[in-house]
Amino acid sequence: MNMTDWIYFVLGTAVVASPMVLLVLLGLASLSSIDLPENAISKLTNASLTIGLLAAGAILALMISQGNPSVPLDFGNWVSIPDQHYHFAIKFTFDRLSMPMLLLSLLLCSVVASFTSRYLHREPGYRRFYLLYAVFLLGMVVSSLAGTIETLFFGWEMVGLSSALLVAYFHERENPVVNGLRVWSIYRLSDAAFLVAAITMHHLTGAGDFAAFAGEGVWPAGQAALSSHHATLVGVLLLIAAAGKSALVPFSGWLPRAMEGPTPSSAIFYGSLSVHLGAYLLLRVSPIIDASLTVQILTVLIGLTTAVFASIMSRVQSDIKGSLAYASLTQVSIIVVEIGLGFRYLALLHIVGHACLRTLQLLRAPSLLHDYHTLENAIGNESHEQAALHKQPWFLRYASMKAQRIVFRFGVERGFMDQALDVWVMKPFVSTFRYFDSLERKWTDWISREPSRESDAAEHHPESIERTAS
Repeated sequence: MNMTDWIYFVLGTAVVASPMVLLVLLGLASLSSIDLPENAISKLTNASLTIGLLAAGAILALMISQGNPSVPLDFGNWVSIPDQHYHFAIKFTFDRLSMPMLLLSLLLCSVVASFTSRYLHREPGYRRFYLLYAVFLLGMVVSSLAGTIETLFFGWEMVGLSSALLVAYFHERENPVVNGLRVWSIYRLSDAAFLVAAITMHHLTGAGDFAAFAGEGVWPAGQAALSSHHATLVGVLLLIAAAGKSALVPFSGWLPRAMEGPTPSSAIFYGSLSVHLGAYLLLRVSPIIDASLTVQILTVLIGLTTAVFASIMSRVQSDIKGSLAYASLTQVSIIVVEIGLGFRYLALLHIVGHACLRTLQLLRAPSLLHDYHTLENAIGNESHEQAALHKQPWFLRYASMKAQRIVFRFGVERGFMDQALDVWVMKPFVSTFRYFDSLERKWTDWISREPSRESDAAEHHPESIERTAS
């Protein structure tokens, strides 16, 4: 290893290790019941983010000065199964896609961390928030720099776990817990598709490196090392994974539910970083999308459909965070359309610009309505109402009242997507496994020659069993 490679290795390790050390310190403090003061937690978080930003900036400066478009950081194989031709490698890649996403993640996390230290001051869950925030930060760094699909999945899972737990941050109330479980259930579905795609690619290519199946060459160059049929299979699975993480149709219903969390987590998760992670996955595997016309068409169609739905729903929300959530989803779906059409650099720039704007909007949301009412009282209601009449969209000016009511109901019910998932996905799934459960009880009862407690309870109190399962 020459001096330049050694410098890259040290700086790259510092980028990944800084959030990892923060997570270990906060986790040990929580497990050992050490009561860290708020000021110490804030300083530890800021120090970790500063180290990561400085190291990432140094790597970027070196890459530009040397004209180096890609720098790999390989920590070797952690799991190897020779007979199955399977190995699990920890590898990070600094390139034209990962560096903008890494710097964006660290910068926005720094802004939100500074805001949180004041916004959650003396909040009972202050330390818990920062612990989950450290999990999210490490997950975003790992996801941004992942050089293998297993490494990306590891970071993907950390982001999903911290996201669901922060939605249920105010766990003393019922709604946040229910919504957190809803978010987690959608994430489970998309993660299952991601995992199946990863295993499929291992069987097809014998490796999980992005360079092995997404084509040799630095992003965005390269052609997929898969046939058209295989690219369609893997691409559809990855598209389902991206749709679940980025709340695309038909999984859009969980996004407004996620606004139950505190404002800082809403800003960093669903305004800037987490909601763009699905689009980032599609950018990373864009050679696979290009190899299959079917996947390209599906990507564009899902993006356009989500954009229309989200644009309708954002106009009828009764709270500012819900409206911003659907406005954010509208832009994310346009980014997905850009990826489907092959505009990769445009999609990357769109992610960066939209993430910065939406973070600032969501951080401003708690005080925006107060300032708005103050301004309205100062200039008067009449002039405001007259201006609003002139700004009515064309649909309200030309559509019949019946059509307006239908579209309004559609938007208020959030496109009936939650109900559709409950009826067409959850109900068949639960019914199938209840049937298997009854078969298992009958089989075990026949072997033991006496009814089990569960069978007896189901026979004498079926309504109780039904209520418990629900």
